[in-house]
Amino acid sequence: MDLITLEEIKQTKYRYLRCVDLKRWDELADVLTADATADYGSPALGASLDFTGRDAILDFLRTNLGGTMITTHSAGQPEIDIEGDTATGTWSFEDTVIAPEHEVLIKGAAFYRDRYRRGDDGVWRIAHTGYLRLYEMMLSTADVPSLRLTANLWTGTA
Repeated sequence: MDLITLEEIKQTKYRYLRCVDLKRWDELADVLTADATADYGSPALGASLDFTGRDAILDFLRTNLGGTMITTHSAGQPEIDIEGDTATGTWSFEDTVIAPEHEVLIKGAAFYRDRYRRGDDGVWRIAHTGYLRLYEMMLSTADVPSLRLTANLWTGTA
């Protein structure tokens, strides 16, 4: 196995997650192929969320995870298979979403199933990303009287 290629693919996934959490939409665009697809099967929004094309994916993420939304995504335990200039990967991941304006906290875990493609420039990008939820839970932050958000990068209190 080509360990350098393996590491490049891992870096691609890590960059995707970091860009989502830090809302670096322009940088995130370069992590996805132009024809990328996504399947965010989160029940939090009531239905499976399927997108075709980098612009559609970015529009969804900007609209639903931008603003004051706080997110953290951690992925690990990758199982990656490489075949020439394409690869597939399965990742265990956990996420937390805090929506201060909606007084809700969402926590979940899933397995990402990704496809990657190496571009003509030699850079690996995500051609498809999507996950199968293991669980997702929601908690109203209004129900927890002692809860205080003491740091938030998006409101300048970090």
